[in-house]
Amino acid sequence: MKKDIIIPKVEGVHIVAFQEWNDDFMENSWYAYLINDTDNLLEMAMVVSRAYGLINGEERKTGTFRHAFAKVEPRTAVKVELLENNVLQLNNEFMLSYFANGQLFDKTFVFRTNSINEKATTDLPIINKRGVFAN
Repeated sequence: MKKDIIIPKVEGVHIVAFQEWNDDFMENSWYAYLINDTDNLLEMAMVVSRAYGLINGEERKTGTFRHAFAKVEPRTAVKVELLENNVLQLNNEFMLSYFANGQLFDKTFVFRTNSINEKATTDLPIINKRGVFAN
């Protein structure tokens, strides 16, 4: 029965982090974005995020956040959430599920501990900024 289930591979859809000005903190802050670098409309996209890991030898984890996007147009990006500086030292996990062309897609993206930093930035598609891709 399980062998009959086809799980399509997620391609051209990314979770990235890059810095933008934050008026509340009066500084550049890291934000997570969902990028749709495909020609397909993403429907009913759901992103569930959390962070976990060790800080000073102590196990830490954040609450779980859920973000829903009815539609993500082709070749666009949508802001998911602010990544506070104190969670950058943790593993930041983003579980993405969405429909495209009538099929369900699902992938878990992870920014590993301390992987979100200026030295790790690269050119990002669609938004023409420098940032970090989640694995």
